[in-house]
Amino acid sequence: MPAITLTISGRLYEVVCEDDQVDHVRRLAEQLDQRAQDLLANLGPQPEARVLLMIALTLADELGELKAAKVQTQAGLGAISDTEETLTQTVLDLASRIESIAQRLERS
Repeated sequence: MPAITLTISGRLYEVVCEDDQVDHVRRLAEQLDQRAQDLLANLGPQPEARVLLMIALTLADELGELKAAKVQTQAGLGAISDTEETLTQTVLDLASRIESIAQRLERS
């Protein structure tokens, strides 16, 4: 496993990852570095630990929002599925009634 050096907020960090994950880890580090730069641009100089804490809190908040959105989406999909089942059953019931009416008309 290769050791790669990442730069976040001007500091170098060495991490080890799988060969096939090097590019992915570098992209993640670039995203963290961009967040750190944005944070420092808004707040001014901050201790490294504070910057990393603020980034972690922001990511945790975004993750929470994504999880909530996923739950809402799943609930919406469940409601759509229930509606489809109800509509399908209604159409089948109507088809049966129409068929019954047609049979009675043929007999009369």
